[in-house]
Amino acid sequence: MIYKLLVPGPIDDVEQVRVLEWHGEEGHAFAQGELVVELETHKALVEVRAGQAGILRSVISREGDWVDIGSPLGLLSDKADEPVPESLEELAEMALSFEVS
Repeated sequence: MIYKLLVPGPIDDVEQVRVLEWHGEEGHAFAQGELVVELETHKALVEVRAGQAGILRSVISREGDWVDIGSPLGLLSDKADEPVPESLEELAEMALSFEVS
């Protein structure tokens, strides 16, 4: 199954975050709980961790991009050979955990 990884929220007084660093390139396999991407707000660092194991299939929001809360960051899948759909609308959201520091 293909999942979309969204900018987590809500975060107090934040509407946008900047993508600071991806912790793997497309094709990288993440374990449950592993740090996937770091985001920053005007006040804090946000660490986004995988809620389940998955393979990073596509980076939608690149390092340095400013994106809205709830916007897609990337696509992850259970298997490396699953076809990536053209539309993100019907994809399930990947479970994730995040910490603001």
